[in-house]
Formats: sequence, structure tokens, C-alpha cells
Amino acid sequence: MNTAAVTITYKVPVRRHPVRLFITQQPLGAAGLIIIVLMAIAAMFAPWVAPYDPLAINYNAMLARPSAEHWLGTDSFGRDVLSRIIYGARTALAVGFLASFIGSTIGAIVGVVSAYFGGKTDMVIQRIMDVILSFPIIVLAITVVAVLGKNIVFGLDINLVIAIGLPMVPKVARVVRSSALAIRELPYIDAARTAGFSHLRIIFRHILPNVVAPYLIMLTAFVAQAILAEASLSFLGLGVTEPTPSWGLMLSGAAADFYEQAPWMIVFPGLAISLAVFAFNLFGDSLRDWLDPKIKL
Repeated sequence: MNTAAVTITYKVPVRRHPVRLFITQQPLGAAGLIIIVLMAIAAMFAPWVAPYDPLAINYNAMLARPSAEHWLGTDSFGRDVLSRIIYGARTALAVGFLASFIGSTIGAIVGVVSAYFGGKTDMVIQRIMDVILSFPIIVLAITVVAVLGKNIVFGLDINLVIAIGLPMVPKVARVVRSSALAIRELPYIDAARTAGFSHLRIIFRHILPNVVAPYLIMLTAFVAQAILAEASLSFLGLGVTEPTPSWGLMLSGAAADFYEQAPWMIVFPGLAISLAVFAFNLFGDSLRDWLDPKIKL
């Protein structure tokens, strides 16, 4: 009796790089990421990218129209608008990232602690979060800036960063708390308690690492809000002060007086703010859908 040989082949799945996978699955998020990277590069290498010194005053070129010499025109002091926008990206990104990192990190810790201990601890923490949530982000930021004043460290107002980051804490805390509540009931958490591990070890070693996905999503999403809040506070005179380049500061003061004669003083800084917020929103939404589609901000 003849028996035919049977050959079985197995197709090994090809593992794709996470970055390439994100680009193919989330093209809009990838576009936002490209804009963010370009802005970050321009901010980091501003002395080589900017055509002029952003603080240099040229009274012979006051309110000059966009031209080959000044691509985006000049302001009422003859300062190059393009150079100030490029240097303003440093302020926007630095404040945006730091404020979002501080607010998201504190919120994540608060959310995990609230979920882990539960009971009265959870109730007290959540009522405090409710009080903070009752204030609009700008109103709360203005209050904190007015109370703390200015504290310049390495050219950055730390109190401004705190004022913008504080309103983010309750929103992150609630999202992370919902994830931590499910993790708290898993068997390995009970095993850690039975083994006699301390609360701090369980929280920082067994729970926090498992809420990284919602933390990263909120961190990225809130950078756009932080940039917008910094621009708003600077516009109101409570953020960055002259002569430091800031997108919000460029929209206030003399720009409001010359908006008919020199509209480029308002249009281009406004476009820079809109583009940055748009890019971070695109990237944040795509990252949310990619990492955890169940999370809704």
C-alpha cells in the first residue's frame, strides 16, 4: 500500500515595528506626529533655523510686509515675526510638555491611590477632584498664577507650569482610577497582599505599570490644552512677559492696535497656535484609538 507524503507548512507571522504599525493604522496620527517633530526640531535648533534674532529691534523695518527679506513680515518694533514664532515654539512646547507631565503624573498617582484604598479615602479624594473640576481650566490657572506670582527657573516660569498642570489632575485621576479599580481585583494583587508586600510596593510595582496606556494617552492629549492655556495666559498678561517670544504674547499688545495695518502680526502666530493644537489633538486621538479604544476623553 502506497502512502503519500503529506507536507505541512506553517506561516510564521511577521512582526512589524510598532512605529511602522502605528503609521499604517493611524495615518492622521502619524501626520500629527510629523508636525510635532518638525516643531520640536525647529524649537531645539532655533538659533540656526531662525533668520533673525527674535529680540533685535529694527526701527527701519517697522511693520514691514511679508517679503523675501522677512517672510512673515515684522512687528511694530521691526522684529522678524518668523523668528519670534520659531523661538515661541520653545516656550509653547516646554510649558505644554512640562505642565501635561506634571498634571498627568500627579493625576495618575492620585487615581491609583484612590482606587487602591477605596472607602473613605476614595470618597474624600473624589470630592476634592470634583471641586477642582468645577472650575474652568483658565479661571483656575489665572487664580493660581495670581496667588503664586512668578518663579523663573532656567528662563521658564515654574508657577505658570503648575497653574496650567493643576486643572489636569482630576481628569487624569478619574480615567486612571477606572482602570486601577479593575486591576485591584485581579488575583495577583491579592497574592501580593497575602505575601505581606507594603502598600507602596503594590501601588508602584504592580498597579501603576498596568495603567501606563491611559496615562500616556492623557499625557499626550493634554499637551494641546496646555499650549492653548499658556497662549491664553500670555495674551492676558499673566504668562510669559516681554521680550520673551511667545505665541500668545504676540497676539496681545501692539498686535491688537495694528491688526488692520499689519494683519500678519495676528494671523501667523494664531496659525502657529492652531497648528500645534491640531497636531497634538490628532496624535492624541490616534494614540487613544491605537492603545486603548475603550478610553473616551
